[in-house]
Amino acid sequence: MSNISIHEINPAGEEKSAFIALVGKPNVGKSSLLNRLIGEKVAIVTNKPQTTRTRITGVLTKGETQLVFLDTPGIHKPKTALSQHMLKEITDSVADVDLAVLVVEPTGALTKAEMELVEDFRRQRLPAVAVLNKIDLLQNKEEMIPKMQLLSEAYPFEAIVPISALNGDGVEELMKLFLDAAQPGPHFFPDDTLTDQPERVICAEIIREKVLLNMQEEVPHGIAVTIEEMKERENQELVDIRAVIYCERQSHKGMVIGKGGQMLKTIASQARQDMEAFLGIKVNLQCWVKVKEDWRNQERFIRNFGFN
Repeated sequence: MSNISIHEINPAGEEKSAFIALVGKPNVGKSSLLNRLIGEKVAIVTNKPQTTRTRITGVLTKGETQLVFLDTPGIHKPKTALSQHMLKEITDSVADVDLAVLVVEPTGALTKAEMELVEDFRRQRLPAVAVLNKIDLLQNKEEMIPKMQLLSEAYPFEAIVPISALNGDGVEELMKLFLDAAQPGPHFFPDDTLTDQPERVICAEIIREKVLLNMQEEVPHGIAVTIEEMKERENQELVDIRAVIYCERQSHKGMVIGKGGQMLKTIASQARQDMEAFLGIKVNLQCWVKVKEDWRNQERFIRNFGFN
């Protein structure tokens, strides 16, 4: 298996780097923006809130400059021990970065949670950029002017940039701001790195994405996925992957498997295709479903599932 890379070659010159945190409420498009910036899918994307559960690091090296992006869980009111962990990921990410990026909807008021994030910026005197995502959904671009005004009054953002992570509008301008934020210093990752996440973690997240996309509302947030085995066959361009999908209730297990096993087959088939694209090799994927009652409120299971 080979890691995906962008194969950027560092020209002679002073190395620079910047750590950039992407923050905002659930479902504003932080993970879509990360994938757009990196140029590869390193974070899962669905239309369901709180898709990202832990901090995903994306790395982009352009010439002498390396940008390290931290994609964080969406800010929300914690209801479980897992939710508490997710909120800690946000505060830890913003604590020591070169630039914070607040991603918001292009219209509407700033939420209480967004204003609390802005207050965190103020306390830490953080350089920050505001990004109005999803402008492709607007009938008239003038609709976002009130939101831009609210943002300019809320904090001295270095810039307020309208973008569409979906089609790339405005992302080039945003990238220039990120490159300008880089400071002289060494690169923290090899120049062909795209993410700090191990292949096992990415493959587990791919399966969880397919569960989120295919299942009803009450099931997905109680789902965790672990890769129990990942082994490349000798002298064959094939990797065997054995995964376990955990859910919180016995009834949910039946829903994940589906009638005649059809739902699990659909999830596994979609996941296998994405894994093969990511790993660059054929995949033999076997998925099993098990129950861990109320695991989101049990620290032991949260740690075992990698949320630590």
